[in-house]
Amino acid sequence: MTSKDRILSRIDGKKVDHIPLTTWCFGFKPNKNLIWHRNGNPVNYWYSLRMEHIHTLPYKWELEDDFKRVLAWNSIGLDDLIDISIPWSTHPDVNFEDNSYLPRDSKYPIMSRKYYTPAGVLEYSVKKTGEKIEDGWVIQPDYVPLFEDYNIPRGVHYIVSKKKDIEGIKYLYAPPDRNVFQWTDKRLNHITDFVTKFNVPVQSWSAFGMDAVVWLMGVENAVFLAVDDPKSFRKLTNIIFNTDYARTELACKYDAIDIVVQRGWYSSTDFWSPSIFKNFVIPYVKELAKLAHKHGKKFAYTITTGLAILGEELVKAGVDIIYFIDPYQDNITLEEALKIFDSRVSLVGGINSIMLNKMDSNMIKESVKKAIEVLNKTNRFILHPVDALFPDTPWEGLEIVISEWKSRF
Repeated sequence: MTSKDRILSRIDGKKVDHIPLTTWCFGFKPNKNLIWHRNGNPVNYWYSLRMEHIHTLPYKWELEDDFKRVLAWNSIGLDDLIDISIPWSTHPDVNFEDNSYLPRDSKYPIMSRKYYTPAGVLEYSVKKTGEKIEDGWVIQPDYVPLFEDYNIPRGVHYIVSKKKDIEGIKYLYAPPDRNVFQWTDKRLNHITDFVTKFNVPVQSWSAFGMDAVVWLMGVENAVFLAVDDPKSFRKLTNIIFNTDYARTELACKYDAIDIVVQRGWYSSTDFWSPSIFKNFVIPYVKELAKLAHKHGKKFAYTITTGLAILGEELVKAGVDIIYFIDPYQDNITLEEALKIFDSRVSLVGGINSIMLNKMDSNMIKESVKKAIEVLNKTNRFILHPVDALFPDTPWEGLEIVISEWKSRF
């Protein structure tokens, strides 16, 4: 079977020649014999273009590198997907200016970006911490992006700091315009040629959901607004959803795209109560899943903790694939996951990438063995180190996973 046949069959619960093993690369350093060269220089760290609109990579990474990563994994038996992150637009009347200054009472410079929108002026300010970043990890940019994980713990003034700021977000996170359509067309044409030739599935990242809320407000501000002023909070989540929906609608136009993914890293019970999740996440997930299914696409949701509590709601909302099942960092056992989800949804995960540099070889083998024995009963399980392979993930640990996985064929 090809990667596309194997992964899509597994999502549908159909028989496959063997359990797929997939990975996501977030600066992973592979074995030397898998590395290729660009302009005479080795590409030592692997990434994915699903990251291209929300992270600053330390090294150049192009679509051709995504292709080479897929083929490299395929060469040793692993399956992989091509990701595309659907862009959003900014209203043409929006302008911005960047500034930085060093406060007297701080050792860190403050970077700010001030937006001038039709709804007023919005400002986002964060500390430029400048700490030493180990090789391969994403880096803090020299400006303040609208969406960036670095902003959250370093935020000084979040762009949505008051209720009146909410209106301006619809001008900054706007549905795709003509420029986005043209960019997406060009990207998909290039992707389609590759995936058609090599039978590789494609998934689009087109919805931010509550991740956008946290990026825009910070964690505490977002939680307080949801509890204290749900009407204003709903206004913000509606703005985000409108653009999420439009991005997803654009993705669904393309035959090459098989899976639509919504981010949910900031959507779990680490941040929100079950009632807030049910009120402010699930209704939007239902609409996006319905849209994906209308166009014959599968709908995936990414969440790494809280599934024992939130999982049932996601299944009922129409989610086809849950990224991820992780007994290492989540308060859920594989047996509990099987009982909750059974064969109603495809589960990806089963092991954690952190354990690959913390456990000895026997423990890694046992973890792989147990994940397969417990979750493969559904015929909808894909083995995957959760949630990605990082610069500090040792190749030796992954090699043990691969060896144990292959012994189960």
